[in-house]
Amino acid sequence: MASTSDIKNGMCINFNGQPYQIIEFLHVKPGKGAAFVRTKIKNLETGRVLDNTFPAGAKIETIDVENRQYQFLYNDGSEFHFMNTENYEQLTFAKDLINAPEFLVDGMMCYVLFHASENRAMAVELPRTVNLKVTYAEPAVKGNTSTNAMKTVTVEGGAQVQVPLFIKTDEEIVINTEDGSYKERAK
Repeated sequence: MASTSDIKNGMCINFNGQPYQIIEFLHVKPGKGAAFVRTKIKNLETGRVLDNTFPAGAKIETIDVENRQYQFLYNDGSEFHFMNTENYEQLTFAKDLINAPEFLVDGMMCYVLFHASENRAMAVELPRTVNLKVTYAEPAVKGNTSTNAMKTVTVEGGAQVQVPLFIKTDEEIVINTEDGSYKERAK
């Protein structure tokens, strides 16, 4: 058991009899009344995201999870297929159970969250950053901006990302999978 002071992003808890993962949280101390913790939690079985408020000091049941590395194989339209590279075990997941499915490309290594005591796969997490090749970028026209402007490019897998004007087609860029933002050119 943990209390609300132990809450952190990525923590897995048992809430209303189902496994949830904390996506974000905020400790609130109003001028009048008791403190509380406002959270966004994601159901690891359905992928549904809820807003929930816990009173300060409330007890929360944590879930022991294991991260195991799996390789993304392919998307058949409705499900995403992953394989353990050690024993070749394959798992399938719905799009809702993957934290950033638009950035998946064939062969990418990801982490599958397993419920430790039940040995049950629950969700897929991509690495915090991924390197993807730009497949299409509009050419930038020199001198048509007065501030640091951005443009939309298409990367491998079909996702669209806002990048600075100097990025060209066939360049490799680093993308933050948490918010889908451009970080830098890949080295």
